[in-house]
Amino acid sequence: MSDLLLAAILIVVILVIAYYVIKNLSVLVVNAVLGLICLFILNTLNVMQWVGKPDLGYSLATILIAGIGGLPGVFVLILLNLFGVTV
Repeated sequence: MSDLLLAAILIVVILVIAYYVIKNLSVLVVNAVLGLICLFILNTLNVMQWVGKPDLGYSLATILIAGIGGLPGVFVLILLNLFGVTV
């Protein structure tokens, strides 16, 4: 009987952990997609040229920062570009 109870508790714990991982993963994926879309829009509309700076471009570093950092990552890329640091 104790083995069955232990198995049931273990299954419940695994399901709770899986729920929180999937819930947080979906937020991260949405943030990453929004960051990449924002990077695409910035480069397509040449927004950085409005302030006299070159576009951010699509290098491995910019895509990784926008994908992992999301919208705050794109904001950091914009600030770095405004201060003259190319990534």
